[in-house]
Amino acid sequence: MTAVPHTTPSARPVDPALLSRALETAGRLANDAAEVITAMLGREHGGEVKANPFDWVTDTDRTLERHTRRVLAAEFPGHPVVGEEYGADAGAAEAPLRWVVDPVDGTANYVAGLPWCAYSLALVDGDGPAVGVVADPGRGQIYAAARGRGFRANGVPVPAPGATRLAGSLVCAEDPDAGFVARCRAAHAGVRVLGSAALAITQVALGHAVAAVLTRYHEWDVAGALCLAAEAGALVLDRDGRSAPMPEGGLLVVAPQVAAEVCALWRP
Repeated sequence: MTAVPHTTPSARPVDPALLSRALETAGRLANDAAEVITAMLGREHGGEVKANPFDWVTDTDRTLERHTRRVLAAEFPGHPVVGEEYGADAGAAEAPLRWVVDPVDGTANYVAGLPWCAYSLALVDGDGPAVGVVADPGRGQIYAAARGRGFRANGVPVPAPGATRLAGSLVCAEDPDAGFVARCRAAHAGVRVLGSAALAITQVALGHAVAAVLTRYHEWDVAGALCLAAEAGALVLDRDGRSAPMPEGGLLVVAPQVAAEVCALWRP
């Protein structure tokens, strides 16, 4: 029998006034980004590529990250920023608080005109994301959370997902190996690979999926959505079933009721 995943103590509280300011600013930036992504979806066929022909970067990626950095520099001058397109500010790795932004998560979908892409922004401390927002323009939703304050969609509290089971449920995955997919199918769970780590994790927070498995990721891919998931009661685990804010070697975001089962499928 698979052991119940290990857990760690709860994250430390953050100054309430700072949380409120950060949440308000992040929400404004997410709304700005949603408007731009909606207007430009599928219209940037002249985008550039980075590591390979499927690794897109567009004017929208750069414009949104520059806008985010300008606003954060003005309102939180002591907080460095880490972003996908322009890297990390000096001292970001050692800073007690840093902002982490992915201006368009799922850029290949965005370029193709597939409305499954997102803007993600988080305020991160030593215990992980303390504030997170994910803009989902394709569904007209701005998801937001702050440590200890719950999870909201367009300003409305999202109830915690109810009791669930693995069989008959969905598991979101990014870059899954064939063995994991086969084991999920044998357990009568469906695997969905949709091309946005932020939205994959958000589906667990919403209760649409019971788990999200990321074989590899960057901090900016997941930081905003991990805050949503934590506030929704999901677990964030490494391959050994240990709780960690952002595990190395891949991560599992999972409903507690099925954590042991999914861990067994991910690491048989």
